[in-house]
Amino acid sequence: MLSHYRRSLRTFMTKAKILVVDDSFIIIKTLSMKLTTHGYTVFTARDGSEAVSIVRRERPDVIIVDITFPPDVGHGGGVPWDGFLIMDWMRRIDEVRDTPFIFITGSESEEYRKKAIAKGAISFFHKPIDHDSLLHVIDEALANRVPAAAA
Repeated sequence: MLSHYRRSLRTFMTKAKILVVDDSFIIIKTLSMKLTTHGYTVFTARDGSEAVSIVRRERPDVIIVDITFPPDVGHGGGVPWDGFLIMDWMRRIDEVRDTPFIFITGSESEEYRKKAIAKGAISFFHKPIDHDSLLHVIDEALANRVPAAAA
């Protein structure tokens, strides 16, 4: 129990950066409030292109991404993003190649969970999200992460 508090204190003091990628304003707002309250710096994106831009600029410590997104009609029908494609794109960016990914979804598909873990996600959450469990997974990911300079 004491180690959990030490990790939380260390995380709070270092202001770890979390990127939340979801097309739902409610999910973005809820997760942002919860994570900010726990001392994280939170960045949000509503689609893959915005997420890639933020990753290049901010280099988050953990990325939380939804799996399903609506067609990209609002942006001229460009790339049809999903969480797996977003992860694939980000894995090509050197600065965040090894950044932990957490997938979230409203879908009941066990296939999504299996695919997310097989692709290297550290965890998978079904909406509505258990915030305490999510915070625990984030704390563990940050505690076990090798800083980029040391890698």
